[in-house]
This record gives sequence, C-alpha cells and structure tokens, in this order.
Amino acid sequence: MDFYKQNGRSLPWRKTKDSYKILVSEVMLQQTQVDRVIPKYEAFISRFPTFETLAMASQIDVLFVWQGLGYNRRALALKRLAIEVVKKYNGRLPTSVALLEELPGVGPYTARAIAVFSWNEPQPLIETNIRNVYTHFFFEGMGQIEDREILALVEKTLPEKNSREWYYALMDYGAMLKKTHRYLNSCSKHYTKQSKFNGSDRQIRGTILKFLLSSSAAQSTLCATLDIEAKRCRKILAQLEAEGFLQKNLRMYQIKSDLTTYI
Repeated sequence: MDFYKQNGRSLPWRKTKDSYKILVSEVMLQQTQVDRVIPKYEAFISRFPTFETLAMASQIDVLFVWQGLGYNRRALALKRLAIEVVKKYNGRLPTSVALLEELPGVGPYTARAIAVFSWNEPQPLIETNIRNVYTHFFFEGMGQIEDREILALVEKTLPEKNSREWYYALMDYGAMLKKTHRYLNSCSKHYTKQSKFNGSDRQIRGTILKFLLSSSAAQSTLCATLDIEAKRCRKILAQLEAEGFLQKNLRMYQIKSDLTTYI
C-alpha cells in the first residue's frame, strides 16, 4: 500500500463508484492499454452517461464513439447489455455477482470487478497486473503457473475491508513490475502472445467499419478502395454481416441501423 500511496495512478474510472461507468471501463480495458482507453472512456461516458442513453443509441452512434479502440464486438455487447439492464433491472445493475454473470458479455472477472470497484466487496480477482504481483512474490522462476494457484493466494491475502484500494494498489504495482520484469507474463500457463495486428483480419475489419461509418458502399468499390483482396474482403464482409455489424441493401453495404431500444 505504501507504493500505491506514492505512485498510484489517477484514472477517471477510479474517481467514481457508479457501476455503469465501472462496467464501461472494465469492458474497454479488456485487451486494450490504459493510455488508449482513457480518452475513449471519457468520450463514451460523455455521449452515453447512463444505461438508458446507451440503450436508446443506434449502433452507428455507438460504433462511431468506440472507433479506434478495436475489438468492436465489445461495443455491440455493451449496447445489448444496456437494453437488458433497462428492461430487467430498471437501468441499475444487480448487486449479485451471479446475476451480473447472466448479463450479455459479462464473465466471472468482469462481474467481480464491478462488485469490488462499485461496492467495495471482497471478491477474488485475477487479471494481468494482479497475476504479475503474485507470480513475482510467490512463484519466482517457475513456469506454467495456473490461475487457480494464484487465486487461492488472492483469497488468502484479500482484506475484508477496502478491497477496492487493495486491488488498485496491486494493479499499479503489477504495472510497474511489467516494465522491470518483462518475463512475468510468460510464466503463466494461460499466457498467449497477442497476434500481429498489421495486415490481420482484425485490422481489416476495423478499416471496413471506419469506412462504412461515413458512407455506404458496394462490395467491389469497398474492396478496391481499401485495397483488400476480393476473396478475403468477401469473407470478412460476410462475417461482419453475420455478427450484426453490417446490413446489405440491394448491392450496398452499410452499418446496421439497429435502433432497437427498451421501449
């Protein structure tokens, strides 16, 4: 805790206990660096400050604000979640971890993180930086460490009170360790090296969505303008359509104008 008191990061989602804002931050932080998330989080909360405003928004608006974060499925999952929360819970997240896990796109970590950072509940959590801390102190020089081994230690060391600050401290210390002990991540059995982004389908998906946010286009025009090989372009367009990102009107592709709300 001494390290945190002197070196703790001032992050916008740490300045609130609003469970909606905590949820948005947790979803954005999945596979995305903190520095990239900060401006997008602030823009998203400014545009969609509540579950109701997000539930009412069109997919086009949501994807436009999300643009640049990547992994765009997260944006649509958040919108679907907002609609369900407004319908089932009158715009407020349930406080039960079990009920949180039933919501679209909310897994065990996200549900417990919401409980910790919104309501200060002593729930056991593991994410990259927390994993780094426990690996450094308890598994130095070891490999193939399973999360269940770390989780057992997290539960033993978790304070009954003020778990919010405890986890902030662990995360910030773990972020520091990542800079000085780069090998720590690879000690985990669950470690996977992120695939190359440049030239990947993920990059092309983002490029297509960015293009279509400004105008609709025929497949041939889209593929030629973005210089994507025709077969690969067709495959990715079909995937985006099947996943609910795009719709095809005659020969023209466009962002799906899903205006579904809770009304």
